[in-house]
Amino acid sequence: MSCVLSSDPVHTLSPAPQRPSAGELQARMHALLPAIKARAAATERMGRIPAESLAELHDAGLFRVVQPRMFGGHEHDFDVLVDLVMTLGRACASTAWVYGLYAAHQWLVASFDAAAQHDVWSDDADAVVCGSYAPAGQAVAEQGGYRLTGRWAFASGCDGAQWAVCASVLPAADGAPPPGPAFFLVPAIDYRIDGDWEVVGLAGTGSRTLVLDGAFVPQHRILTFKETTSGCTPGRRLHDNPGFGIPMLSNIPSCLAATAVGAAAGALEDYLAMTGQRVTRGAVAGGNNRMAEFPTIQLRVAEAAASVDAAREVLLRDLRARAATVRTGGTVDVDERIASRRGQAFAVSLAIRGAEALNASTGGQGLVLSNPVQRAWRDANAVGRHISLNWDAVGTMAGQNALGLAPKGQY
Repeated sequence: MSCVLSSDPVHTLSPAPQRPSAGELQARMHALLPAIKARAAATERMGRIPAESLAELHDAGLFRVVQPRMFGGHEHDFDVLVDLVMTLGRACASTAWVYGLYAAHQWLVASFDAAAQHDVWSDDADAVVCGSYAPAGQAVAEQGGYRLTGRWAFASGCDGAQWAVCASVLPAADGAPPPGPAFFLVPAIDYRIDGDWEVVGLAGTGSRTLVLDGAFVPQHRILTFKETTSGCTPGRRLHDNPGFGIPMLSNIPSCLAATAVGAAAGALEDYLAMTGQRVTRGAVAGGNNRMAEFPTIQLRVAEAAASVDAAREVLLRDLRARAATVRTGGTVDVDERIASRRGQAFAVSLAIRGAEALNASTGGQGLVLSNPVQRAWRDANAVGRHISLNWDAVGTMAGQNALGLAPKGQY
C-alpha cells in the first residue's frame, strides 16, 4: 500500500529554530536523572508522576523528540526517543513509562488528519496525550462524527495529559463491511478520570480509567487501526518525513519495552553500588567476606549486564532497520512488523531476567520497599504483563509466522 503525499497548503506553527542533536537530548536527560531518581519512592506512593518531574521534562524539550517540526517538534527517529526512555528508566521506571507514552503519542497525533493536529497543538504546542488502546465503549454515528460512551482502563499518565486517544469499534454503515476499530482523539474536558491505581509494579504511572458519556468526536479526529498498523495514515500524506509512515506497532511498544530495559540497567547500577563493598554478616555461611568475591554474585552481575546490553541492542537495531526501510522507499511488510514485535517482547524478557538475577541475591535488604533494586524488579515484571510485550503472546505469534502459519496477535 502506498501513501500519496498531500499537496494542500497547511498552516504550521513556528518550528523549532534548531533541532537539538541526539547527544544534546541525552545530556538534557542525564541532567534530570538525580532529581527524578530522588522522587522515585514518592512517585510510587503518589500513584502518579510528580508535577515537578513533568515540568522538568517539558522545559528540557524532551516531549518533542518525535513531534513533527511543522508543529515545533524535533522530528527525530524513534531510536533517539527509545534511547532516552532507557536512560530515564534507570532513575524511575514509572516516570520513563509515562514519558515514553507522552512523547510517542506526539508521533501518533501526527498520524491523524491535519485538522486534528491543529486541534491538539495550535493553542498549546506542549500539549501531551494519554491513551487506552483496547477497543472499548460504544461509538454511535452522528452527523460529522461519533458519540463515544464507555470506560477506558489503563490510561497511563492521564492526570497530566490534555488529550487522550480512546479506542473503540466503528459502527458499520448499512451494507458496508465493518470498518473495524479506531482511535478517537478527545480533549480532557470531554472525559473524567475514575478509580485508584494501587498496584505492585509501575505504581507511579497513574494508569487509571477514563470515563466518557456521549462525547462528540468529529470525523477528523478518527484514525483507524488499519491505517496506523499499516503506516498509511492521513498524517503520512501530510508530512514529507517517511518516518511517519512506519507502522505504529513497530514503534510505540518499543518505548514501553525500553522502560523495562532502563529499569534493569538502573538496578544493575544500584546493585553494584550496594554490593561492591558489602561484607556479609552471616556467621554460618560466608561471614565477614566481601560479597564481590563470591562467584555466584559475579555471575549474577555478568548475567544482568549481558541481558541489558542485548536488550538495548535489539530494540535500537529493529527501530533503525524499520526507519531504513521507509527512507529507501520501501514499505514495512508483515515479516518486518512481526520482527519488531518479537524484538520488543524479547527485550522485556531479557530485562526481567537481568532484574531477577540481581534481586534474588539482595538478601533481607532486598525486602525493604525503598530498595531500588526490588522496585526495578517489580517494574520490569509489570512491563512484561502488558499484552503487547508478554513473551508468551508475542513469541507464539512470531513462531507462527516463521512456520508459515497465519500469525495471531498484534502487529
